[in-house]
Amino acid sequence: QDAIDRKEKRSETFKTPHGLETDTPALKTEELGHRAPQWVRDNLVTMCMRCKEPFNAITRRRHHCRACGYVVCARCSDYKAELQYDGNRPNRVCQECFIFLTGHTVLEDREGKHKGILEKGAAEVSSRSLLCSSLQLLDKNGKGATRGWFVIPQDDPLVLYIYAAPQDVRAHASIPLLGYQVRDMPQSESRHLFQLAQSGQVFTFVADTEELKQRWMKAMARSAAGITHPEEEEEEDAGP
Repeated sequence: QDAIDRKEKRSETFKTPHGLETDTPALKTEELGHRAPQWVRDNLVTMCMRCKEPFNAITRRRHHCRACGYVVCARCSDYKAELQYDGNRPNRVCQECFIFLTGHTVLEDREGKHKGILEKGAAEVSSRSLLCSSLQLLDKNGKGATRGWFVIPQDDPLVLYIYAAPQDVRAHASIPLLGYQVRDMPQSESRHLFQLAQSGQVFTFVADTEELKQRWMKAMARSAAGITHPEEEEEEDAGP
């Protein structure tokens, strides 16, 4: 009976939420990993389909689970599983699909560590940062902007942390900077614009001054190149 109950519970996990319109039915449980899912369209959901946290430009980005097709946040999709339909290559999947496909349990200390990264207080991180200041992050259509407090910590110099305010006790989001390209943009309506871009993902920032913009571009470019200490950059500039 316990086995039957667990199977029924798993089957319920992968059902399409009531009222959600999709072009094709959701995959059956036994099809997960064996057949490519129909992705749920981004505009059909406003929150993570696993943890129910709302999406927006600064706090949570949308990702698709490659096994079930759900729209989920970065935290709920920070897992890799081999999918048969993709030649058994590792793909990004949600936690539920990871457990189902691999049989592995998610360790509590791993979850705690992942959450703890974002739960560093802004004031504490800013006091030990390579660079921190207020910036604006434009939405995708470039019309709206959200102001936040942005930090690159000394002890985690390859990641950009985003807070809503400089005294918040928890970051809303983080962006791994490694591999991104930093792009300068022409001044627009007295706004000092620059971008982070990688594989079709683009973030557009607005700094309050040109000097601050240049400082951020330099710091982000250093992190994107994997340089964790200023002296490493000096050695590269000096050459052999």
